[in-house]
Amino acid sequence: MAHEHVPANPPAVADHAHGHADHAHGAHAHAEHVHPSAWTYIKVGIILTLITVVEVWAYYIPSFVESAAFVPSLLIMSAAKFIIVVGFYMHLKYDHKLFRALFAGPLAIAVVTIIALLILFGQIGSNLRG
Repeated sequence: MAHEHVPANPPAVADHAHGHADHAHGAHAHAEHVHPSAWTYIKVGIILTLITVVEVWAYYIPSFVESAAFVPSLLIMSAAKFIIVVGFYMHLKYDHKLFRALFAGPLAIAVVTIIALLILFGQIGSNLRG
């Protein structure tokens, strides 16, 4: 009983698999987007650094820390950094609109919740109560 040598990928199977690989690669290449350049990432990093510097700097200004604008301004700067990080580093800016909605929706809910809590606990609108 002689053992017959069977190639790992017979030609018909190899051609068939190769055809699928080309088709999958072509579909994937079509779905891919153009990534931003390194310079874009550097600019985004600089912007994030500047926002962080302003946040830390604001913390060391006693008159600003005691003002009613302190917490809301930090929240706005944090939200801006969140949007920038999600948009550029997670490539959400270049993805389908559904993915943007999945991030923007919860962010909007969080912002409304935080603003409501700030109003409730007197951090915003304390001048309105008289």
